[in-house]
Amino acid sequence: MLLQTAVSAASQVRPLSGTIAEWVWLLPILPLAGFVINGLLSLAGAPFGPTDPNGADSHAHSDAGGTPAVSHGEGETGGDDHAVKRHRWAGVVSIIGPGVLILSFLLAIGIWQTMANAQPSAPFIQRYFSWMPVGDLQIDAAFQLDQLSMVMILVITGVGALIHVFSVGYMRDDPGYPRYFSYLNLFVFFMLVLVLGANYPVLFVGWEGVGLCSYLLIGFWFNDKVNADAGKKAFIVNRVGDFGLLVAMFMLFANIGVLDFIGVSAKAGDLVAGSPLVTAICLFMFLGCTGKSAQIPLYIWLPDAMAGPTPVSALIHAATMVTAGVYMIARSAFLFSLSPVASLTVAVVGAVTAIFAATIGLKQWDIKKVLAYSTISQLGYMFVGVGVGAYVSGMFHLVTHAFFKALLFLGSGSVIQAMHTAYHKTHSDEDAQDMRNMGGLKRYLPVTCVLMWIATLAISGIPPLSGFFSKDEILGSVFARAQGSTLASASWLGIPGGTLLYIIYAIGLAAAFLTAVYMTRMMLYTFHGPVRTGAEEEKSLHEAPWIMTGPLVILGVLTVFGGWLNLPEVVTDIIPLGPRELLAHWLDPVVGEASARITAGAAQVPTATEQALIAAAVVIAVAGIVAAMARLKPDRLPRKRDAVPEHGFEGVVANKYYVDEAIDRTIVEPTYAVSRNFLWRFIDNGLIDGLLVNGSAALARGFGWIGSRLQTGNVGIYAWVLVVGVLAMLGALTLR
Repeated sequence: MLLQTAVSAASQVRPLSGTIAEWVWLLPILPLAGFVINGLLSLAGAPFGPTDPNGADSHAHSDAGGTPAVSHGEGETGGDDHAVKRHRWAGVVSIIGPGVLILSFLLAIGIWQTMANAQPSAPFIQRYFSWMPVGDLQIDAAFQLDQLSMVMILVITGVGALIHVFSVGYMRDDPGYPRYFSYLNLFVFFMLVLVLGANYPVLFVGWEGVGLCSYLLIGFWFNDKVNADAGKKAFIVNRVGDFGLLVAMFMLFANIGVLDFIGVSAKAGDLVAGSPLVTAICLFMFLGCTGKSAQIPLYIWLPDAMAGPTPVSALIHAATMVTAGVYMIARSAFLFSLSPVASLTVAVVGAVTAIFAATIGLKQWDIKKVLAYSTISQLGYMFVGVGVGAYVSGMFHLVTHAFFKALLFLGSGSVIQAMHTAYHKTHSDEDAQDMRNMGGLKRYLPVTCVLMWIATLAISGIPPLSGFFSKDEILGSVFARAQGSTLASASWLGIPGGTLLYIIYAIGLAAAFLTAVYMTRMMLYTFHGPVRTGAEEEKSLHEAPWIMTGPLVILGVLTVFGGWLNLPEVVTDIIPLGPRELLAHWLDPVVGEASARITAGAAQVPTATEQALIAAAVVIAVAGIVAAMARLKPDRLPRKRDAVPEHGFEGVVANKYYVDEAIDRTIVEPTYAVSRNFLWRFIDNGLIDGLLVNGSAALARGFGWIGSRLQTGNVGIYAWVLVVGVLAMLGALTLR
């Protein structure tokens, strides 16, 4: 309490007091207002009572990937012989949905400029009310604004605004248009609460809120069972991880008595570095991160989440929600830096996830599934960064990944829209998301093709694009910490830390090679070679409207120049592109001390070695692209309907190593069997319904039957019964 009081008093004299930062509460309130308004408009247009699922107004889908049967962005006719009846409030929703995000982004820019000028060394905290004043548990509803949360705010509102604008074109013909924007606005609200929370419980509110919204958005087209099941899968798997985060919070409060970030940071010194306690807290916290950020073993929900609308994949599964775990480790750097074992665990899991998901991406045919496994792999890179204590590197890759992966997802949305429109016009039931049905699209979607190639080169690590700088910085940090750091001095399951870090570095290089291969494969099969869509369908292929292409162009510019946010010294000494290590200097007040705790004593990598590492990373990326171009022949690729299933190891990879099937047989089916045979048939039907409910009813019925036998209606019998009763009473009283 004394610490909280001191912090509260100190917060009254912060440099940001009296500035636009005082309006930080408006950042999440704007999308919340959008959720309320769009939700009411959705209800206003909803029919009363159930509708005929086979009627003309029902919402069906053409495939399991979630592509709606209603055409996207094809004007008033929807690209068919009949007019598409849009939602009557679609025009209002098109203004409110993206508008609230644009306003939030403009406010975020203003707050960032104020912070850049003031350069505060302490966080700006706004306390609104006492949320949980229960004994020693004193939790405030409070927001914390510092350099780390500011980075996340700019990504969420900036990239989020672009995705909202794209959604206007992509979803405008959907009957659930207001409901879609309502969910999307609510998601952004909870994501901002997550990154602005001044303590773990407030963060957890946003943490659970984005999980709820992901369920709603993944299963947006819930009339299709596949989509509904994907939403439930994401929700359930994330609950497993959230259990770990709750346990970590319980352990923190039980041992240090506070849960606000400043308080935990101040008392972290009371915890013994490397002790089982701090390691357990960090590992339970990391369990929550594996669920939210789709790391092994809780990654299985994210590929199925592609069932939702493509802009949802861009927002949730590329730029914001799945990066929440990376953010939380960076936010909790003061804890993870105290546990080398936990930090190495984070790095190991990240590296294994990166290479594992990359191998699966090699044999996926659904364009969104390729990007889904790519996202899982790139998240693994981010965890490698924060795991080795390079928190700036991990956050740097988080930002650049938001740029190029959102571009890739939205670009795939433009491709899917064009493909679906073409198939919709000819009433074909071909899969609009399978790359085997694409090819040659660069002639019809030239802008999308160029922009997606830029993003592909960026994620592959080709200089001078953004992904090159952020990915190379992570790999360089791993190599640098292999000697002299606290991680190198520790051991993990008997393996020396230094040796383990070299292994992680090698895995990172291998994953980078595979990334270049499967991304080049996706681009070759989608945009190059002959058109496999069909002769009639080919006539309807064209570029997306400006409201969809415009956000792609902006994301393309960010992908090209995003690396300038944190140019390394070794590059700026050779080519003066701009200021060096901007992001590192910006985040230093938040994570600098924790990073220094891990790197203390670590030798600096010589410039020549660093240049060699950069050259090796570039060679690996180029080799992957060249290998893919040399081996893959788009002109020989058959259409999906003519394709032969893969066999052998290729079939195992194509079927994702049968992990989902194994989980179904070992966990899902036994749980279902126990629920059906024991909980339902024995406990529910047998014990509760059979013995207690029906048994008590039978007992009452039996007593009623006995009573009914005594009620004959014969007065004479009643008189004799009365006489017998009197005699029995007299006998009982006299015969003793």
